Amino acid sequence: MKKPIFVGSAVALVTPFDEKGVNFKKIEELVEYHIAHKTDAIVVCATTGEAPTLEDDDHKKALLTAVQTAKGRIPIIAGTGSNYTDHAIMMSQYAEEIGCDGVLLVTPYYNKTTQRGLYQHFKAIAESTSLPIILYNIPGRTAVNISLETYIALDKFPNIVGVKEATGDVALASRIINNTDFNVYSGNDDIIVPIMSVGGKGVISVVANIMPEETHNVCIDYLNGETEKSRKQFLSMLDLIDSLFCEVNPVPIKTAMNILGFDVGGVRLPLFEMEDKNIERLKNSLKKCNLI
Repeated sequence: MKKPIFVGSAVALVTPFDEKGVNFKKIEELVEYHIAHKTDAIVVCATTGEAPTLEDDDHKKALLTAVQTAKGRIPIIAGTGSNYTDHAIMMSQYAEEIGCDGVLLVTPYYNKTTQRGLYQHFKAIAESTSLPIILYNIPGRTAVNISLETYIALDKFPNIVGVKEATGDVALASRIINNTDFNVYSGNDDIIVPIMSVGGKGVISVVANIMPEETHNVCIDYLNGETEKSRKQFLSMLDLIDSLFCEVNPVPIKTAMNILGFDVGGVRLPLFEMEDKNIERLKNSLKKCNLI
């Protein structure tokens, strides 16, 4: 198995906004919050961070703010994926330049490339940086699915060390683990324990934005052999996890964070605020978890 960037729970951090734009001071606060509450790594400017709505300057400043705040106390993983390979290379090289600990590369969306194209895309990025890379497979958003054969081919690159599997397919995760040296992380909060049961190393998590210590404990307890304790904690969070995905991510998690007083602002169009009935559902789930 390749050396992982992290083991346990990495939070897929929201990007906080205010009336001026990105709230960089709030990013500092959130990084400190996660360091204090046992999060194992922080992923900045990925799906939950609304990366497609960020100008390059704001994207870069958000990454730099996280790195400078963390000061090496927690791994900072930069979302640098793009549907334009040269842009992903540029952002990945910037992440390396400022001291990020790794990059998360989503499959190129909209272009809808072939498996050969996927291989060449990730090959070009891997050869452009020495940072460790986590591949991010989420066909529900990108319309592209990395095949097992492509995973096996990409395994030869020493700095491609992990996979965020967000297909919801535990069987595929099992086959990746069985046929490669990649560290596999659940990309779906509702299957953290099932992914770890076949050898996964943890999760890149949305719910960890508001339950960081609990999400960490689910992972670390399981990996330390306390499987029943992990399972019970995981199941106690499942209703909230479901509510956090009753509308498209990150709308519910930002709504929840604002309810809880994190003051992270809204989402950017074309995302839009939650429907009232779903806000009530979310509040009920927060109550069940004793968060409000």
